Amino acid sequence: MSGADWRPSAHIEALRLRARVYALVRGFFAERGVLEVETPVLSEAGNTEPNIDSFTARFSGHRDAGSPERWLRTSPEYPLKRLLAAGIGDCYELGRVFRNGEAGGRHNPEFTMLEWYRVGWDHRRLADETIGLVQQALALVGRGAEVVSLTYRELFLQAVGVDPFTASDAQLQAPLDGVGIDGDGLGRDDWLDLLMTHRIQPHFPTDRITVVHDWPATQCALAKIRDGDPPVAERFELYLGRFELANGYHELTDAAEQRVRFLRDNAVRARRGAAQPPLDERLLAALQSGLPDCAGVALGIERLLMALAGTDRIGDVLAFEFGRA
Repeated sequence: MSGADWRPSAHIEALRLRARVYALVRGFFAERGVLEVETPVLSEAGNTEPNIDSFTARFSGHRDAGSPERWLRTSPEYPLKRLLAAGIGDCYELGRVFRNGEAGGRHNPEFTMLEWYRVGWDHRRLADETIGLVQQALALVGRGAEVVSLTYRELFLQAVGVDPFTASDAQLQAPLDGVGIDGDGLGRDDWLDLLMTHRIQPHFPTDRITVVHDWPATQCALAKIRDGDPPVAERFELYLGRFELANGYHELTDAAEQRVRFLRDNAVRARRGAAQPPLDERLLAALQSGLPDCAGVALGIERLLMALAGTDRIGDVLAFEFGRA
């Protein structure tokens, strides 16, 4: 530890910009009648997503309070959906989330997420609202951006000349020759993700908002799957320049299907020797009781601030990054 470690990792102007973005977010949703809520940071259940690791904590009080092992949230998604099932209507939360093992130039183990839900909307309509929010944020720093919206298939055909739904594994791997990737144990979705992160996303223009919608059904996460040839996940991702800012879904409302996806995730985690978080039975009960048709999206505030500030280093937009916390 050096003597300079007490100083903030961000410039004061970056912290002022964060405050302006928070004010913008709250004003944006107040104008639209979307309610701000606050949900628990600690939960008895964890996130089963195989590529996300959670922090855990132990509660030392009386056992009547429930399980002593608690999981720090990786997003507020599950409790927000419980509120939706209870009839709260359109809502959002702006708060801290936690992901273990993610520390580096672009990642911090704790960061701020904005997540919101719109009842009766699909992912395409929600993508348009997300674009509007990002454009207003850009205006705070005197910038604007063109908007390009295209399907996942269109993006891959334009950028690397392969059809992500019909190409062979060898055809998916060919554009990555020379990158130095150890392909042992990688599946089809892994190669698609590598194409996105290594060959497509880095070439998005700085002053462009790119929206990619209708993803492979195998990458559905918590999104509905729309029948077709091929079937697609009703999901979108939004990028500002090279920064992935937001991930949104036309939300799955089927409790039985959600349970199957949770169990499938934990099976993958078991094969990898990773922890298998307990399923969120309260979320599943909420879905069973009736989650309204809705769309939801999570937006990383630090990623947005990095794009606004023109920096690749997350510490430049955090008061104190992980190494100085």
